[in-house]
Amino acid sequence: MLASNERKKVADQQDRTAVVDEAITSRRSVRAFLPDPVDEATIGDILRVAARAPSGTNMQPWKVYVTTGKAKERLSEAILSSGIRAEKVEWDEYKYYPDKFFEPYLSRRRAIGYALYGLLGIGRREVERMRAQHDRNFIFFDAPVGMIFTIDRRLNKGSWVDYGMFLQSIMIAARARGLHTCPQAAFAPYHRFIRPVLGIPEEEVVVCGMALGYEDTSKPENRLRSERAPLEEFVSFLR
Repeated sequence: MLASNERKKVADQQDRTAVVDEAITSRRSVRAFLPDPVDEATIGDILRVAARAPSGTNMQPWKVYVTTGKAKERLSEAILSSGIRAEKVEWDEYKYYPDKFFEPYLSRRRAIGYALYGLLGIGRREVERMRAQHDRNFIFFDAPVGMIFTIDRRLNKGSWVDYGMFLQSIMIAARARGLHTCPQAAFAPYHRFIRPVLGIPEEEVVVCGMALGYEDTSKPENRLRSERAPLEEFVSFLR
């Protein structure tokens, strides 16, 4: 039998595992937030922890513009008043999606779209309601905090890989504090309207945005739970 101190070590490890796993598995894209503010110290703590994410030769390629209050409102207004619809916007800095979707990615994309619109009661031909829902990206789904992330355009693909680990770390650190997030690539093609509001220099590429705040559990869109492929679909164990 394990000695009492060994049993305690095992129990402590199980507790730590459960906490980390819960932070990861409870992370999801929340699309409706409460107006309750998040204090700047908490935002700073989240970003400070997330900055421990790995990066090649410790280059730390991330830069973050945190907006709240009037600054966030000015950013939203700049995009929403641009007159450029999402379906017409040009992805001229980088492409997030392939030019043509193919399986299994096409089916996964459709499934999540149908699920979200179904919860919202939006029919497949209700284009204006779809547009209105998409435009909620640009008010950060009413979250009190909206972040814009940039990267130096001279950096290469490896730094973009590093960036993904940084973004995930933010979302997990937020969950540890009872907060939710929504990462938003939708901001990237609107960089021309974002730059003057936030003072972003031309040498920085807008990577994405992210909403941060407390979930509004009363909203139907927050009942959405995306599925994940089973392990055997994407893992090969070689012995």
